[in-house]
Amino acid sequence: MNDTKSILLVGVGGQGTILASKLLTLGLLEAGYDVKMSEIHGMSQRGGSVSSQVRYGTDVQSPVIEKGGADILVAFERMEALRWLDHVKPEGQVVVCDTAIESMPMKVGKAIYSKEIIQELKSRIKTRVIPAVELAKELGNERVMNVILLGALVRSMGLESIDWNQLIADQVKPKFVALNHQAIQIGMDQVSKKELSHSTAV
Repeated sequence: MNDTKSILLVGVGGQGTILASKLLTLGLLEAGYDVKMSEIHGMSQRGGSVSSQVRYGTDVQSPVIEKGGADILVAFERMEALRWLDHVKPEGQVVVCDTAIESMPMKVGKAIYSKEIIQELKSRIKTRVIPAVELAKELGNERVMNVILLGALVRSMGLESIDWNQLIADQVKPKFVALNHQAIQIGMDQVSKKELSHSTAV
């Protein structure tokens, strides 16, 4: 029986997508899973698209998540969630940060950023919206929004038994460890407080 789970993390350059993917991968490895990960950086230094594919289970054959194959999509930005939605299983789910980052065509007026993305996501698939940027600002550092989203993912996938606090302590600078510990807990708490949305709830 194939027990492989597939997680797709997407965002834009500078949002910490890769660090969140690295922490996730290390945690899954320490939990004893076979894990495969791949990354794609689309001009990430200029705010381009960044994606990571993480697959774990007893015996994972490939790091590649094909369209319709992801159990969960974690999007660090609304438009990226919509762009990658076709990679999620029909019974899968989306965890999306409620933030918008305009691409260059939008900034110069050649395209319009839709204000209806969250509603569209909810109409098509189970969607959990996390105000990760606002929560990170409340903690005093917007950059930990990635760890807040990691926390939401951890609880969404039932991975709380892994010692995430130790992993964070091993991977971030000592002066940021406590902050990141708070961030991952806040992310987990967001999931326990919120109900999954679906088309009927829109």
